[in-house]
Amino acid sequence: MSLQIIPVRISKDIVPGDDLIELLLETRTGRGLKEGDILVFTQKIISKQEGRKVNLSKIKPTLLATGIANAFAKDPRIIQLILDETKRIIRMKNGIIISETHHGLVCANAGIDESNIESGFATLLPKDADTSAQKLRRRIKTRTGKNVAVIISDTFGRPFREGQTDTAIGVSGISSIIDYVGKRDNFNRILRVTAIAIADELCSASELVRGKTLRTPIAIIRNYQFDKKNSTSKVLLRAKSLDLFR
Repeated sequence: MSLQIIPVRISKDIVPGDDLIELLLETRTGRGLKEGDILVFTQKIISKQEGRKVNLSKIKPTLLATGIANAFAKDPRIIQLILDETKRIIRMKNGIIISETHHGLVCANAGIDESNIESGFATLLPKDADTSAQKLRRRIKTRTGKNVAVIISDTFGRPFREGQTDTAIGVSGISSIIDYVGKRDNFNRILRVTAIAIADELCSASELVRGKTLRTPIAIIRNYQFDKKNSTSKVLLRAKSLDLFR
């Protein structure tokens, strides 16, 4: 069987408390959900559903946020949100702020996002996207009886590469990494360092059908044989002691 990546269109703008699984199952595509499917949800609809949308008019910037904003020609309210969501600033240069969030993610602007949301608002990352993925997976099992994997994706930049790719920030029901260490390659050499971030690769593949402007915040990946060992996104985070950029 061939690998399938199926977009799920949700025309409704998500608000806090919406049942994302019910919205999924109301679609023709969602009603055809199968055992062993992988569902990739965008971070944006998770954040909206969990009430992680912020009205910028209610943000009161500190002197620090105002100073950084003036230096970088940015909205001081956005800078304040970045500081609030940041554990540590990694780099600030050329108008770009790279921070380590309280989740341990290293990304631009602590994941604060003003896209696909009405003017004057911004979204924050989910408080715990792994827990969010687990809840969605359990909800699907309860409603349909089917065992699936769930991944929550967000769009990150990468060192040494232009452009962005989708990355897993929440994982449930699938091993996040395929570890080839100790296995032999086609020339019988033992592999020592190869570990494929399969959850990230699935997120990037799903973005090919989701896009950013198509109102398709969910994708179903079908006919991919994966390790069903329950994992989290935390295993994808490189320790600071092994990170050449921190």
